[in-house]
Amino acid sequence: MTLDYVALAILSVVIIMLFYGIIAVHDIPYEIAKKRNHPHQDAIHYAGWISLFTLHVLWPFLWIWATLWREDRGWGMQRIEKDQHDIHLQMNRLLVKVESLQTELDEIKSKKATAAKVVEEAK
Repeated sequence: MTLDYVALAILSVVIIMLFYGIIAVHDIPYEIAKKRNHPHQDAIHYAGWISLFTLHVLWPFLWIWATLWREDRGWGMQRIEKDQHDIHLQMNRLLVKVESLQTELDEIKSKKATAAKVVEEAK
């Protein structure tokens, strides 16, 4: 009779440990996101709970999502943003240059037109 109670206690402890172990494992992506100061850490946490109820189908994707972000480099695309910023500055410079050339061309055309009128009047 006492072995039955021991077996029941062992079974209860194992079930409780499995239950809390699964909850601890499902929370790993959230802990990673919290450590990295991820901007979507709440969403990762809620998606982790949803993944718990869907037998951890989403869990690998949450792990990837949590590990992609790093506070020092963001999503890892800052170089692209810097290049885009440089291209934007170059584009603005070129637009200013084109506008100044257009005004110069308009001035030259107006001078040429006035000179042509003066020549015609002189004839």
